[in-house]
Amino acid sequence: MSSHAHGHDHGHSGLIDHRGKLAAVLAITLAVLVVEVVGAVISGSLALLADAAHMLTDVAGLTLGLVAAILTRRPATPERTWGYRRAEVLGAAAQAGVLLAVGLYVIVEGVRRLFSPPEVTSDAMLLFGTIGLVGNLIGMAILATSRGDNLNMRAAFLEVVNDALGSVAVLVAAGVIATTGWLRADAVASLVIGVLIIPRTLRLLRETVHVLLESTPKDLDLTLVRSRLCAMPHVQGVHDLHATQVATALPVFTAHVVVDDSCFHDGHLAGMLDEIQRCMADEFDVAHSTIQFEAVSHSAHERSMHA
Repeated sequence: MSSHAHGHDHGHSGLIDHRGKLAAVLAITLAVLVVEVVGAVISGSLALLADAAHMLTDVAGLTLGLVAAILTRRPATPERTWGYRRAEVLGAAAQAGVLLAVGLYVIVEGVRRLFSPPEVTSDAMLLFGTIGLVGNLIGMAILATSRGDNLNMRAAFLEVVNDALGSVAVLVAAGVIATTGWLRADAVASLVIGVLIIPRTLRLLRETVHVLLESTPKDLDLTLVRSRLCAMPHVQGVHDLHATQVATALPVFTAHVVVDDSCFHDGHLAGMLDEIQRCMADEFDVAHSTIQFEAVSHSAHERSMHA
């Protein structure tokens, strides 16, 4: 006998709409990108041009994030019973890949500039670097309150933070060059950015891969869940426990629960289903659970392939 929780909306009605914020930040980032390209042409600064290239990849990442935010609003269908909620995770994984490529590029380019520093006009670097930083700070302010809502928004926020770090590096390098003439300041600043980008990106990529591999949500202890369910009246055992995560804040759980044979005749099952699903929702924060009840006499024939 299988039973599922009732009344859950797998669509988009409970989702926070981030499309407006992502579109605004994308527009700001595009504007800053154009300004930095113009500044690189005027000043001859390779640092500004590299930062503009950095922003170009971030524009691609933010575009992916916006597309993902649009897709997650689409309703569930018989073909896609969870709608496009997984698009949030795919968008975050794609952005993490972009960020990782940028971080590696920055480190390689930084090392190259240590040996062959380019000539730049520091005044123009300061001007256009400041414009870039202001745009980044505005973008960060727009996304700051939403960065913890899901992986997609976290990735978008990291894109803007990394843009800001790039602008700060340009300003620091320009200041050092203007006051000391030490052209290698640009390379050192680039290496610092790379060191800051890569660990955060790897962490985000690890989290998205964890979801895509359908691993158990990191805050859900299945051993504890099993013990809790086995402690309930009439429960003789629990097997075939599975827990995965469709998207941020959307874990799902299934289990086979072995109960006394009498429960199939005395009406206990309905109350037990309510108790188990209430327990999963209240104690383990899992609102979507599917429970298959099995009689003790049947469980001996069950060939379990899982925990």
